[in-house]
Amino acid sequence: QVQLVESGGGLVQAGGSLRVSCAASGSIFSVRAMAWYRQAPGKQRELVAIITSDGTTNYADPVKGRFTISRDNAKNTVYLQMNSLKPEDTAVYYCNGHIYTSVIRYQVYWGQGTQVTVSS
Repeated sequence: QVQLVESGGGLVQAGGSLRVSCAASGSIFSVRAMAWYRQAPGKQRELVAIITSDGTTNYADPVKGRFTISRDNAKNTVYLQMNSLKPEDTAVYYCNGHIYTSVIRYQVYWGQGTQVTVSS
């Protein structure tokens, strides 16, 4: 019914940049907050950045000043621009969306994840 599809991951050298995207599609009434999480091998999934429907953003301390989250409400798409990448940013990045499929029906959806690998 609702799908979140990520794209844009890959391999980059330390200091480089990548942009990942996540498009929500399906039976969408409205999209509230959207976020990016990441999970490195052997670690718990952690919040990277979040953006509300009015554009308010918040970032995890390790990525502040390097990553920028943005969204295109017309396309139900969220982006994560990652600059000055470090090897410790290596992880699977997951998109998360807080989506209403009707006036009263609300659910949190996850994408399938996209691998970001930063080489030293």
